[in-house]
Amino acid sequence: MEKALRALCLGGKIRRKSVANIAIRCVSTIVEPPSEEPPIPQYEDRHNEDTAVKRARLLYQSRKRGMLENGLLLSTFAAKHLDSLTEDQLIRYDSLINKPSNDWEIYHWATGAKPVPEEYNTDIMKLLKAHVMNEDRTVRLQQPSLYS
Repeated sequence: MEKALRALCLGGKIRRKSVANIAIRCVSTIVEPPSEEPPIPQYEDRHNEDTAVKRARLLYQSRKRGMLENGLLLSTFAAKHLDSLTEDQLIRYDSLINKPSNDWEIYHWATGAKPVPEEYNTDIMKLLKAHVMNEDRTVRLQQPSLYS
């Protein structure tokens, strides 16, 4: 093992050092390969989208989050509020659920575990936080039906 470390570190010029010392000296020479993961694409705002189409898309996106916690929170929020939101509020809700690259961020903001960034601290976030508080103690163990 020591020979392998010597070969990797400084062309094997380190002599009679312990493996730990060689490893410590090697840390500065290790180069990480570039990431092979594709970058997360930037979300593009959908200008001139029909309001009915936007509501349908947001309803679908509220239900299909990739994590159960947000699927339940956002689908029940959408079922309760989506039909009554104005066009400007729909745009802010669209931004909230689609621009953050990590769904856990949305969850932590909505539950109050982390402070909400200024750009998302809107009337929609206040509605979502109130929904999360669930003061009327509504049972939300599954997503609401798409068809009433």
